[in-house]
Amino acid sequence: MSKIQGRPETRAAKNNAVQEFFARRLRILLTGAADGVPPWLDAVAAGEGSGLFSPDDAPWVAHADLATLVGGIRALLMQALHPGSLAGVRSHSRYKDDPLGRLSGTIKWLTITTYGSHEAIANEANRVNRMHDRVKGEYQNAKGETTSYRAADPNLLLWVHIAFMDSFLRCHQTFSKRPLPGGADSYIRLWSKSVEPLGLTDIPMNEAELLSTIARLRAELKVTDETRETIQWIKNPPLPATSKPMYALLFQSAVASFSPEFQQMMGLKCLPIGILQPTTMRLLQFMRFMIGPESAFEDAARLRIQRGNRK
Repeated sequence: MSKIQGRPETRAAKNNAVQEFFARRLRILLTGAADGVPPWLDAVAAGEGSGLFSPDDAPWVAHADLATLVGGIRALLMQALHPGSLAGVRSHSRYKDDPLGRLSGTIKWLTITTYGSHEAIANEANRVNRMHDRVKGEYQNAKGETTSYRAADPNLLLWVHIAFMDSFLRCHQTFSKRPLPGGADSYIRLWSKSVEPLGLTDIPMNEAELLSTIARLRAELKVTDETRETIQWIKNPPLPATSKPMYALLFQSAVASFSPEFQQMMGLKCLPIGILQPTTMRLLQFMRFMIGPESAFEDAARLRIQRGNRK
């Protein structure tokens, strides 16, 4: 065998080292952990038995896909359109001073709720509920009236839930080749379990109800100078220079996944979806190749489930 090809085991070792390097860089960026090990990995691994979802359930499949990188950006844009959720973010979060800190907190909840045990999910829900208790204030609603709010208000929780659910669903449908078990209705119905520990029970259970709820809440949405400032910040966050070209493409793809009405509301333009879809899919496939197929969270969850099944 030639020196260029090298020994198979040597090539495999080099590939694993390269994949681990890029995977670690991505984990540092998304979680803020300096060593690249998410601090809530132990929470996913702890215990025995299943959580809310199995590996064959739609939320598990969707949230393991890198299309969530587009969905996360889309969800932030969608949240910003509601003046109540926007007031909570601007007044009670560190999104400007510590953007990765806020991002990691959201990813922590999403990851533990998707892959964790029932006990881990309950503990994480308690953390989020305690945080929500401190988030309150006033905002100008779509009619120009001053309205008091609490983060735990069902209507605000509903919009945040819908922003995440609709965004992850649409971006999976648009930018992933992996089939979603049971389709959109299954994802919506199963992911509804995620917000029950947060006190939200009156929620869409299928795609028709999701679309109907978005149409109903449309009257509560409002674009102000604060909205436009937040959208511009989401468009140009303080990321490392090497990440900005990739982020710009993901941002454009997030915008393209919205209806023309929502794009116009946000004052955003993008390349045609016919160009962005294949380009973004190739980027996500390349990223998956570079970081490798393994997922520490999925592996930890599967091992925990296996321990429970052996008893």
